[in-house]
Amino acid sequence: MKRMLLVFALAALAGGVIAADAPGLPVTKAPAGAEVYIISPQDGATVGQDVTVQFGLKGMGVAPAGVKKEGTGHHHLLVDVTDLPAAGQPIPKDEHHLHFGNGQTETTLKLAPGKHTLQLELADENHIPFDPPIVSKKITVTVK
Repeated sequence: MKRMLLVFALAALAGGVIAADAPGLPVTKAPAGAEVYIISPQDGATVGQDVTVQFGLKGMGVAPAGVKKEGTGHHHLLVDVTDLPAAGQPIPKDEHHLHFGNGQTETTLKLAPGKHTLQLELADENHIPFDPPIVSKKITVTVK
C-alpha cells in the first residue's frame, strides 16, 4: 500500500511534466490576420553584443502567461533556432527559446560575436503555439 501511495504521489508531482509531453493538449486557434514581427533590429543589421529587440504585434493583444483572455498571447523569442517548436506542445524554455510571460514587448540580449538569427513566436496562456502558428519572419544580425 505504501509503495502504491508513493507511486501516486510521484505521479501527481510530475503531472505538469507528463501533461506537457502528452499529445492532444488544447490548442488555441489563431485570430485571422494576426501577425507578430520584429520592430528592431532590422534584418541584416550589425549590432553590439548588447542588442535590444523590440516586438511588434498586429491583430491581437498581449497578456501575461497564465491569463486566458480571448485574442491575446505572449511573446517567445527564438534565438538561433532552426525549426519551430512542436505544434500542440509548450514552447521549450532554454537559451534558444526565451519566454516573455509577463507580457514584455522588448528585451535586451547579450549575444556572442558572429551571426545570429532571431524570430518571434506568439503563444497562448499555456506557452502553446497558436494554430496556425503566429511567427515572425526570421531575421539575421551580425554581432561585432
